[in-house]
Amino acid sequence: MVNKIWLGLIIIGFAFAAVKGDINLVTQAAFEGAATGVTVCFGLISVLVFWMGMMRMAEDAGLVKAISKLLGPVVTYLFPDVPKNHPAMGYILSNMSANLLGLGNAATPMGIKAMQELQELNPDKETASAAMCTLLALNTASITLIPTTLIAIRLNFGSANAADIVGSTLLATAIATAAAIAADRWYRNRTFRRTPNPPASASAITMKR
Repeated sequence: MVNKIWLGLIIIGFAFAAVKGDINLVTQAAFEGAATGVTVCFGLISVLVFWMGMMRMAEDAGLVKAISKLLGPVVTYLFPDVPKNHPAMGYILSNMSANLLGLGNAATPMGIKAMQELQELNPDKETASAAMCTLLALNTASITLIPTTLIAIRLNFGSANAADIVGSTLLATAIATAAAIAADRWYRNRTFRRTPNPPASASAITMKR
């Protein structure tokens, strides 16, 4: 689907350039976009390396483990169908801790591993389980205490006060996370209510008679 969207955008770009009578505009825009992308990436590298180092220091100092313990009861509530000692729980806790610190790049590998472990628990391999949907929703709308990537982008484009977005980002992600949890609970309850009761066994019927 994404490939079709990109193909459509390219075709539309060529069509507009042809209508305007200057195909070179497409080539020029492509090179300018590539140059801007490289510039932004180099600007992000320094900030991401810094925060990844801070994350490692926090991990060695026990901060990440403390956050994981703090999130433990919350994760148990959000993922009631995942055993407490299952490896998926550890990956979920690490993923949420990294997202809280705004380290999306560090959270992604943990999220992928958590999904793989949740797939092992999934009885229907062709359909995402409730726990997998919950994890996806939380990752999409995760509370972020320090939006490091956005701060890096703002610094790269010359923002005088790049960290001004911390408060608004925290408020927005908190509301988004609350909405995601509410929607997840609602869908879980609706699915549970719609699940038909298993048919009574022959022995149970016999005993009833």
